[in-house]
Amino acid sequence: MISRFALLHRLCRPSPTGTGPAAPYEGARALGPIVLGLTAALATALALLSAPPLSAQEATARFGTAQGTPFAVYSTTDIAILRPALEAFTAANPDLSIRYEQWGSNALYAEARQQCRTGAGPADVIFSSAVHQMVELVNSACARPYSSPRTQALPETRRWRDELWGVTHEPVVTIYNRRLMPPGEAPRTRFELLDLMRRADPRYFGRVATYDIEASGLGYLLAFADSLEATTFGALLEGFARIDAIATCCSAEIIEGVSEGRYLIAYNVLGSYLQLQSAPGLNANVGVILPEDYTLFLSRAYMIPRSAGKPEAAQRLLDFLLGPEGREILRRSGLVFERDPDVQGLPESSERAVEIDPTLLIARDRQRRASFIAQWRSVFGDAEPAP
Repeated sequence: MISRFALLHRLCRPSPTGTGPAAPYEGARALGPIVLGLTAALATALALLSAPPLSAQEATARFGTAQGTPFAVYSTTDIAILRPALEAFTAANPDLSIRYEQWGSNALYAEARQQCRTGAGPADVIFSSAVHQMVELVNSACARPYSSPRTQALPETRRWRDELWGVTHEPVVTIYNRRLMPPGEAPRTRFELLDLMRRADPRYFGRVATYDIEASGLGYLLAFADSLEATTFGALLEGFARIDAIATCCSAEIIEGVSEGRYLIAYNVLGSYLQLQSAPGLNANVGVILPEDYTLFLSRAYMIPRSAGKPEAAQRLLDFLLGPEGREILRRSGLVFERDPDVQGLPESSERAVEIDPTLLIARDRQRRASFIAQWRSVFGDAEPAP
């Protein structure tokens, strides 16, 4: 008997007619529901969604001219999302060029640890959404310090020891399929989500999605932050199990699934793949909710490795991203959220920052991690061994 936590080995694709059920993504887990949320997708992000993730390095790109001195950026951020900022940087700094490598968060952490242990490696920048992993790297003396007026202008919640900086400001949201969910049924709070799952409506069985916390470093961090913040966390896990939610590794897969109607709701997904306001013609099927009980905000962490061969180039890129031009480009790309109460309706008191500080080391403690994953599995069943 295959457990609900079993790995599925079929690539998810829509049925030929577009009306029947689709097979699940390769690497997805049939879990209890953890609901994902986002809004109208960036067209460039959706173009990436059909590509299955690789186990380590996922994609590469180069920015700048052949005459520029190259330096290497290793990042969990999709190339299409960061492309406008990197093109603007190399245009303003023609003496530099960038070799950009896109990685999964767990694989990037392992690579950064290896480069730290050996004291050598190609990465001049590590840029990751799995902030707890980055805090551990800094705590393990893997980072090179740097300070400038722009880094010092960051709030304390977004910098640590002049070695780690939160460049972005992104909400963790719930998304839903506008076409298939009845009007007014999309849950605005975690309590409403619980009520929806307790009804055990068969329409939602296997059609609520979230991150697989063992496959995704970001997913683990967000679930862990929820467990510290919300009194509803245990009840959410039980609700997810009740309606056989799906857990999978990647934002791209989840967003595509909601857009196409394979999933009706997705919970606790980083919203930077989507614009936070609807745009005509851009993924009109997807609605976004910033949970009104509280909304987590995450800042992707930027680190200059101790072993970096081009630290000055890494410093120049950091200052560009924190400066007016870089910040505006990141805002347009959905990586910097700017409050508009008339549109979002989220009170400032509902914001909860995932702070970049030593408290995130708790999430990396082996005993605590094992206990947390055991709690997760106790609801959904034991994972089958990976092939």
